[in-house]
Amino acid sequence: MSQNIITNGEVVIIRVSNELVTILKSHYVKNMKRYSYTVDKYPSTFYFEEKLMKRG
Repeated sequence: MSQNIITNGEVVIIRVSNELVTILKSHYVKNMKRYSYTVDKYPSTFYFEEKLMKRG
């Protein structure tokens, strides 16, 4: 299992829209070998790490 690079409660940017969002929950998808994330503004949608960017 790879290491989760974004933590729950962290504020990140959605790359395509430049929106600031807060990570609500992360989940490791074993067959894809990566993490998916649920964010506060769109709780019914999940994002993979490459769609999100850390602030700073």
